[in-house]
Amino acid sequence: MKNLKHILIVYYPVILSFLSFLYSVSLWFSGYQLEGIFVGIWVPSILALAICIRQRRNDFKNIEK
Repeated sequence: MKNLKHILIVYYPVILSFLSFLYSVSLWFSGYQLEGIFVGIWVPSILALAICIRQRRNDFKNIEK
């Protein structure tokens, strides 16, 4: 159980991005092309935000040492 929690904490941006990608594809093939494109832009945005947050956390950890 602890291992699953650790995996979710580490990989939550990838999971959210994948769900966003699936939602985008489903919108596209449902006939909502513009909405699908808009939701598709979320994928790199989620990953970039996660990288920024993780980088800031690492910076603060290094300062505290």
